[in-house]
Formats: sequence, structure tokens, C-alpha cells
Amino acid sequence: MREGIARILAEAGLDVVAQSGDAEDLLRKTLAHRPDVVVADVQMPPGHGDDGLRAALEVRRRLRETGVLILSQYYEEDYALELIGDRPEGVGYLLKERVGDVDAFIQAVARVAAGGSALDPEVVGRMLGRRRGGGPLDELSPRERDVLAAMAEGKSNQGIADALVVTEAAVEKHVTGIFQKLGLGPTATEHRRVRAVLAYLKDPPRPGPTRERSAIDRSADTVKRPPAQA
Repeated sequence: MREGIARILAEAGLDVVAQSGDAEDLLRKTLAHRPDVVVADVQMPPGHGDDGLRAALEVRRRLRETGVLILSQYYEEDYALELIGDRPEGVGYLLKERVGDVDAFIQAVARVAAGGSALDPEVVGRMLGRRRGGGPLDELSPRERDVLAAMAEGKSNQGIADALVVTEAAVEKHVTGIFQKLGLGPTATEHRRVRAVLAYLKDPPRPGPTRERSAIDRSADTVKRPPAQA
């Protein structure tokens, strides 16, 4: 899978500066190359457990300017929340099946590289589900819930408009209504908006059911965007 992802990224015009087969090599090469974004598997050698995630967390701790996009075979709530932490900027968590939608995957990589976020729809859906039951979320209309989910995934107003086939002005109106109903203050940037939404959805956290993780294809790539043309 690693070679396939590297090929997809290269064909999209991204500069794949290194590939790694284990978590230790991933961290070493990332510190050496300092790429815009790292794409890594949760499960990597040598431990074949969550070694890839541990390496990604260390990258986020030591290289704040490098984005991290984690791929996972299954949704693991604890992994997703730990990766996001209190800094949703420059982070992504996607199920591996999303790589099949090449355009959406490339957009997610680019968003994380630019300091944004890219969360799998299943992750967002679970987070929304944890906050239901007589709270402010129940006051949202179906369309507002769609917009809230898209915001949490990290999409821009234009991205939300394209996905929902509405105008950007309509999205802005829904965003204003959502923030008012949830009691969130206005934010100046999209990154801060995502931070506010995720903070709301994460609090209070509730442990999710654990699922057995299987041995899967290991992958890790470090990527740099191509230099701007003069």
C-alpha cells in the first residue's frame, strides 16, 4: 500500500521526499527532511501495534510545522482523540478505504499540509453521536447538522458548498446559526472554527467500544508540496 500511496501523491504533483517501512525510520526521516506533511499508518513495525501513531504523535510534538495524516484500518476513537489533542491544526485521521477516492484523499493531504484538518466522516459521526440526547445539537436542523459535520471534517465554506451543492452564502448563514445555537463565539479563521467545533464535540468524551485490530499493510510517506513557480 505504501508504494501505491506514494504513486498517488506523486501523480498529484506532490514531492514525496522519503518512504519508511517502520516507525523508527519514519521519525528519523521526518526529522531529517522536515516535510510539510507525513502520511502514516497507525500500525507499523517494529511492534505492529500503534507504533505508527506513536511516531506521529512525536512528530507533532517536535515539529509543529509538519502536518500529520494518519490512516487506519478501523475507527479507533481513542486514537483519533489522542492525535487531535488540543491542537486540531495540521492533523488528519482517515480510514484506509478513503484513499480509494483519490481526489478527496489528495485534498485531505493538501489541507493538512496547509495547517488545516481532515477527519474521517465516521470519526465525526461518532463524535456527533456522543453529544446527542436533549442537548443543543438536537436544536440543529438536518442541514445544519450536515454543515457542522463538514466543518468538523475540516472543510472550508467553499468545500462545504461543493459537497452539499449549495451556495457559499448559504453555508455562511448555516454556520452563523450553528454557532449561535451551540453557544460558540464567532471565530476569525477556519482553523479556529474547526478548533471550536471539535472542542465542543469532544467534551465530554465518552470511551467508545474497542475493536480488535488486524495486521494490515504498513505504510508511511513524508511529503513536501512542490515549490511555487516563478
